[in-house]
Amino acid sequence: MAKLIAIVNVVAWSGFWAFGYLAFSGDPANAWQMVTAAILAFVGAAIGALAYFWLVRHSEATGYARRPNQVPREHERATLGDQA
Repeated sequence: MAKLIAIVNVVAWSGFWAFGYLAFSGDPANAWQMVTAAILAFVGAAIGALAYFWLVRHSEATGYARRPNQVPREHERATLGDQA
């Protein structure tokens, strides 16, 4: 599953850059093409960001990456018990 999400991440960010370029470099006379490219670029950025955040959480949960060095919140301390 992680490999599939990683592929989705790469494809989504590629779409963001490609359609973002088309949105900025398009002919201003063709406003619909620019708007369509901008919307597709936004969708690519949103899916790419969600996939990236999923990959970060997955890598922390599986032990591939260390968890961030942060103080747990109050409700997390209660569930951790004496570990915190």
